[in-house]
Amino acid sequence: MLRNSDKPVRITEVCLRDGSHAVAHQFTVEQVRSVTRALDDAGMHYIEVSHGDGLGGSTLQYGRSLVDEMKLIEAAVDECKQSAVAVLLIPGIGTVHELKQARSLGAQLVRVATHVTEADVSAQHLYAARELGMEALGFLMMAHSAPVEVLVEQAQKMESYGAQAVYVTDSAGAMLPEQVRERVKALRSSLSCEIGFHAHNNLSLAVSNTLVAMEEGATRIDGSVRCLGAGAGNTQTEALIAVLQRMGVDLGIDLYKMMDLAESVVAPVMHRVPEINKGSLAMGYAGVYSSFLLHAEKAGKRFGVDPRDILLELGRRKAVGGQEDMIVDVAASLRTRL
Repeated sequence: MLRNSDKPVRITEVCLRDGSHAVAHQFTVEQVRSVTRALDDAGMHYIEVSHGDGLGGSTLQYGRSLVDEMKLIEAAVDECKQSAVAVLLIPGIGTVHELKQARSLGAQLVRVATHVTEADVSAQHLYAARELGMEALGFLMMAHSAPVEVLVEQAQKMESYGAQAVYVTDSAGAMLPEQVRERVKALRSSLSCEIGFHAHNNLSLAVSNTLVAMEEGATRIDGSVRCLGAGAGNTQTEALIAVLQRMGVDLGIDLYKMMDLAESVVAPVMHRVPEINKGSLAMGYAGVYSSFLLHAEKAGKRFGVDPRDILLELGRRKAVGGQEDMIVDVAASLRTRL
C-alpha cells in the first residue's frame, strides 16, 4: 500500500537529461521538441532538459553537447502546454549564471545535485532558485554510499537552504529494496519537506525500488521513457505508470500515449538500448556512478582493459560523480599490471 500524503505524487521525466548520457549528449533541437511535445500531450508533470551532467556540463571532461543546452531548454519550453520544464544543476559544473539563463527561458524547476556528503555546496544555488521563483529541490547523489544518519544530516542542510524536496538518489543503481526503505523512511521522519527518489536499473530493481520509496512516503518520483538513461537506464516511466494503475493509483498521465510515444518517438532517437548487460550490471554490483559506463568502455578499448575491471576498481576507490578523469588513470594503472 502507498502511504497517504497531503501532497500528490509527481513524476519528473528524465529521458532528455539522464538520457543525454545514453546518446553521448547528441540530442538535436527537433528530437527534444518531438519528445517534449508527446510527453506534454500525455500529461507528464515535469520534463527535465539539460546536459546529462546538468547545466554547464558540455565540456571535454563530461562530453560535448551537439546543441547548446539553452537552445534545447528553450525548445522544450516552447512545446509545453501543461508540463513544466525542469533542469539539473551540479554545483561546480553549473553556476547561478546558467541557472538564471535557464529560468529566463522558462524553466520552472531545478534539482540541485551534490554528492551525498556535500550538501553544503548547494546553498547558494537553492537560495538563488527560490529568489528566481523556481521550485528548488535537493538531489543527494550516490545515496547508497553513506550511512543513513549522514544522509539525514545532509538532507536537513538542503531543507534549511530552501529545498522544497530532497531526493534519495541511487546514482549507481546499487540499492536493494530495504536500503531504499530505510533511507526514505529516515528522511520522512526527519524532514518537513517532500521526499523524492531517483533510481537506476543496473540491478533490475528500479521499478520495485520506486514502489518501495512511494510506500514510505516519497512523492517526487523520477522515470525515463523506455529506460533511456545512464547505465541500464532509470525507472521505465510507462512501466511504472502501468503498475501504479494496476494498484489503483492514477497520476493523471495517459498510459496509452506513454506506450505510443515510447515506441514511435523515443525509440528512434536512441543510439543504444539501455539494458542490463555486463557493463551496467558491474556498475550496480560495484556501486559506481551510472554515467561512468561509456567512459569506462572507451578507456577499456584504449588501454586493452576489461571495462568491468575499471568499474570495480572505481568502486573500490569510492569514485563519485565529477571524477570522470579518474577513469583513464584507473585504466592506465590496470594496463601496467597486465
